[in-house]
Amino acid sequence: MKDKFNLSSEAFDYLGIGFYKYWLGENEGFEFINPSLVKILGYSSRAQLMKKKFVDLFCDIGERNKFLSSIKNSKRVKFLETRLLKKNNKPIWVAISAFLAKNGNRGNRNEYLEGLIEDVSLHKQMEEAVAMERDMFQGALDNMPDAIYFKDSKNRIVRVNQYYLNGMNKKQEDVVGKTDFDFFPKQQAQQMFEDDNFVLTTGKPIVGKIERTLLSNGEWNQVITTKIPVYDRQGKIIGTMGITRDMTAYANLEQARFKMMMSALVVLGRALEMRDPYTSLHTRNVAAIAGEIAKVLGWDDNRMLGMKLAAELHDLGKISIPLDILNKPGKLSDLEYQLIQKHVENCCKLIGDIDFPFSLGLIVGQHHERLDGSGYPHGIQGGDICAEARILAVSDVLESMTSHRPYRAAPGKTKAIEELKSGCGSKYDAGMVGIVMDLLDKNDGKIFWQSN
Repeated sequence: MKDKFNLSSEAFDYLGIGFYKYWLGENEGFEFINPSLVKILGYSSRAQLMKKKFVDLFCDIGERNKFLSSIKNSKRVKFLETRLLKKNNKPIWVAISAFLAKNGNRGNRNEYLEGLIEDVSLHKQMEEAVAMERDMFQGALDNMPDAIYFKDSKNRIVRVNQYYLNGMNKKQEDVVGKTDFDFFPKQQAQQMFEDDNFVLTTGKPIVGKIERTLLSNGEWNQVITTKIPVYDRQGKIIGTMGITRDMTAYANLEQARFKMMMSALVVLGRALEMRDPYTSLHTRNVAAIAGEIAKVLGWDDNRMLGMKLAAELHDLGKISIPLDILNKPGKLSDLEYQLIQKHVENCCKLIGDIDFPFSLGLIVGQHHERLDGSGYPHGIQGGDICAEARILAVSDVLESMTSHRPYRAAPGKTKAIEELKSGCGSKYDAGMVGIVMDLLDKNDGKIFWQSN
């Protein structure tokens, strides 16, 4: 018959695989058992095992019934993993293959089972160890207070933790195999896709990227994301792992704190405006010029904000200078001029203890320094002066010389341009001066920065 096993019993012994023939019916029992099966089940002799009924070898009734049902319906079983009882009544994992055959010449004993039994206990132990490691790994992931996710080389999600599922309000089967385009707005998903591809193609991680994500409830949150490459055993990148932490509460707290801080500065600014409206208007105009220069330089929003804020605050220290000195017509005495110069240090003292996300103290403290060291308060020069302070220096001169003061008329735009050009490269940063000249040319030489 074509269903019968054609290998000899000696071949199965050589392979360590049990081979059996078992008759069914009134006088059921084993007809043949090879030595390997005797050894697998822990019997000392073939005769001992021959006395056992095949169905009594199963540890579990459910597993036995599954085997019998398969034999009855399909006439065969292929590599069914189950547990059999050894001679010492301890279970052993085996894989059973069997088929049901008939021999019409045996009367009531004409059906028999013939098949193989292979010891797979070592395989099951390894499988259980891997499963335990997988479960422990997943358990650790699920207890992390961050969204953790793994993607393949096509940026498809292959595994996520429970925090990720909770945030998405999804089940595991709803996200595995999907991409970010299935869950996020197109523009946002495209950026995530590009970040994943960067990690995949370069092998370089993306660490601590601040992002905003749209949740399933329609709300936006702020997160910080790290993505790293995942390698196979040959060192080939096969996917990415991402960790995203929800920073919304912290960001909201920081934003509220920042607003409170800004409100306090607004109050100081209003106090300066009430006391000296000319200085207040000057700072707003300087901020407008500095903002335009920063745009040309292509600075990001955060750095632009820091630049404009520094410009708004750079003369705040003048609030402590007597008005009769601040607005004195004519030439100042040396002592009066030294007092005016103190406004830089006074401003730094006012804002020095405030935790800004920008180096405002450094910018404000250097805005009267000059490249050749002729500035104040510290006479620093060249590359020691930060870029923002160089912008402020140019913006401050341009605004001051094109605006009237109570103590003098405005020298005018032509004089301001002459001053900047004559000091270009020596006192003032040549790049910043060049940008200002270009901005004036584009605006037909008009004073485009003055507030109404």
